[in-house]
Order: sequence, then C-alpha cells, then structure tokens
Amino acid sequence: MNVSTKQQRIAMLAKQKPNESFTSLNHYIDLEWLRGAFKLVKKKSAPGVDGISVTDYEKNLDSNLRSLLERAKSGKYIAPPVKRVHIPKGDGKETRPIGVPTIEDKVLQRAVAMLLDPIYEQDFLNCSHGFRLGQSAHGALSSLRSQVIDLGAKWILDVDVSKFFDTLDHAHLRQFLKHRVRDGVIMKLVGKWLNAGVSERGNIHFPKGGCPQGGVISPILSNVYLHYVLDQWFDSQVRPRMHGRVFMVRFADDFVIGFERKEDAERVLEVLHKRFEKYGLKIHPDKTSLVPFGKPRGSKRVRTETFDFLGFTHYWAKSHRGFWVVKRKTARSRISRGLKQIAEWCRKNRHRSIVFQHKVLCQKFRGHLAYFAIRGNSHCIQQFREEVVKIWRKWLNRRSRGNVMPWERFRTIKKLFPLPPARIMHFI
Repeated sequence: MNVSTKQQRIAMLAKQKPNESFTSLNHYIDLEWLRGAFKLVKKKSAPGVDGISVTDYEKNLDSNLRSLLERAKSGKYIAPPVKRVHIPKGDGKETRPIGVPTIEDKVLQRAVAMLLDPIYEQDFLNCSHGFRLGQSAHGALSSLRSQVIDLGAKWILDVDVSKFFDTLDHAHLRQFLKHRVRDGVIMKLVGKWLNAGVSERGNIHFPKGGCPQGGVISPILSNVYLHYVLDQWFDSQVRPRMHGRVFMVRFADDFVIGFERKEDAERVLEVLHKRFEKYGLKIHPDKTSLVPFGKPRGSKRVRTETFDFLGFTHYWAKSHRGFWVVKRKTARSRISRGLKQIAEWCRKNRHRSIVFQHKVLCQKFRGHLAYFAIRGNSHCIQQFREEVVKIWRKWLNRRSRGNVMPWERFRTIKKLFPLPPARIMHFI
C-alpha cells in the first residue's frame, strides 16, 4: 500500500471505532512513508542545532532515511534540542519564541504527524480550524462571520490563552493521546520530543512543560490538547446548559465564543478560568474581554464595539444594499508590524538594484494580499500598498549622501516598476 492508501485505512478504522485506541501504528512507517514525509519538508527550511540543511540531508537521502527508520523503530533515536529564535509578535513590542528542529527531526515528526492526522480528523469538531486538512484561517473567519449573523450573537468572548505553547502540560497531553494512541514506539517518540530541550545562545535548558512552536508535530499535539480541554467540553457540557444560542470558533490557541445572552457569557467566562487552570493553562486577564457586539438597529450609522481575531478587526457596518453586516479590516497591529518589517528590509537593502528591490517588494506585497485581501478590506490593502511605496521612496532617497530623489524621478520609477494592484482575492 502507498502512503495515501495507508492513511485512508487508518482514517476508516478510526471512524469505525471512535472509542478505541490504536495499539499498533508504527508498522505503517516504512522507507516509502519517510520519503513522503521528507517531500513535505520545505526546501528552504532553516537548519537546526546540527547545521545540516535540506540540501545536505538529501545528498544521501536513502541512506539517511534507512538509518532514521532503524533508530526510530529500535528506540535508539535521540531527539536533539530545538534551536530557539524569536520573531516579532503583535505590534512588535513582544516576541514569539519559535523552535527550529533539525531536518532529520522534521522528517520524523512529519512521519508521526501523518499517522496522527487521519485518526484525529475523525474526532475533531467543526469549531476547530487550525492546522487541519481542508481547514484554514479564512475558513475560521468565514464561519465566525456567518454564525454571528445567523445565530444573532450579541456578545463576543474574546479569549487569550497566556503562553499556551510554553505551558502545555506533558502529563495531561500523554493522557489525552492515550485515548486514541497506545503504540509504544509512537508514544516514546512524542515523549522524546517533549523533553528534547531548547538551545538558545549556546545554552540548553529543559522546560518542564510546553511544546515548541515551529515543531512539525506541535500543531497536531496542541489541537489534541485543546480538543479535550476546550472543544469537547464546550460541546458536551457548556452548550447544553446555555439559555440562548452559542457558538465557538477556534484556530490553534486563538478562539472566540459568541453568545446570544450576556448572562451565559458571564457564566462561561467565570468557569473558563477554572477549566483551564485544571489543565495547567491560564487565561490572560488583560487580553481577554467580553465585547458587546449586537447588531445595530435602525438605519443611522452608530458606533459599535469591535474585536480582533486572526489579524482582522471585526465590526458592524452597512452593506451597499443598506443592510447591517459584519465586516473585517486588517488589524492596526498587523499593519504596523508589516510596514515595520518592510521598512527594515528596505533599509538593509537600499543599495541593491532597483530591479532587485522591486522584485522582492512585489513578493512581500503579494504575500500580504494572499492573507489580507478579503472581501470588504479593499481600503486597508490599498492603504498598505501606498505606505509600502512611501517607504520604498524614503530608503531610495537615502542611498547616498546628497543624492535626493525628487518625486518626479520616483514617479517614473513607479511607472516602470509598479507594485501589484491591491485586488481582493478571497470572497469570504
């Protein structure tokens, strides 16, 4: 059987036996399975602590994969520490720690994730959208918008889980996994990755909890954790006790809950803190809020509350036909962060050729459009484009002392080297 056929068989068995755990899974992992896992590793993936790149590993691929397979099955595999790097978070004042595994670790983690995904896809609920086959952030945004309107939500509980990936409890995670997976080889590998340690500035430390962001296995493990801590609990225990209609949309550790009645929202907010503390997690008190978000009445424009979710600010506004609808625009923090990154790149590359700068800036702007160019967000993406052009001119103007670029000359450059148009790409 090829990899796809094996995954279909695993999915079928998981669906047929929803209350049983798999005691034998590792036999699915063979050389062909590892080759499939390697193909899914990005070619530009950064090397881990061993400094080996994808190109280096690929030179003796079959030999490397055979060695990896033997060590994984025999228990001799030693999970290396992940290299920690920091990337800007939100408005750039805070950073998010990202773990960078070695290429070999990425291959093996991907191989195990390829086993777990078809099992848990049968268990995960529709409220979960993050890092799942056929799901996306745009799907979460679309679901949120439609449910707010269709269910008449008047209150939004905007929840922030404090340092989720750093505080995820290993003991609870192992118990959750055992509901569906009891294969000794797989469980030992997961345990090794959880305890592999983190390498930062030449020092290695071993956190007692957490699951490094950036690890290939981390998304499925975090989804499993929150499936039992949050999704299943909300669906089976919270929803039946509500007096009004209620819904939840989750993408990884970001989630919002919509309520028809305020008293339901207040009850859930109170018990949510206790629920998360039970499993070693904390709700951030300052970043979690209950937002009144009822549909405005009448034909006049009114100022309503807003909330941010997945990089967008959600607000009520009139449609072209005069109806009140939920609209989305790029959150201010995401605009400022994006422009700051482009300004930094322009500063460092201001002496490169205009042709090169134009090519990279077009790539960066297309990347921005690929996510933020959703229906109703035309103004923000156009504004972002204009700001990118201003930043570009600013740093072209500083290529050398006394070499000021007048607007007339820059207009010629803009005409010869235009950025892509700010067009809507996602009609969600």
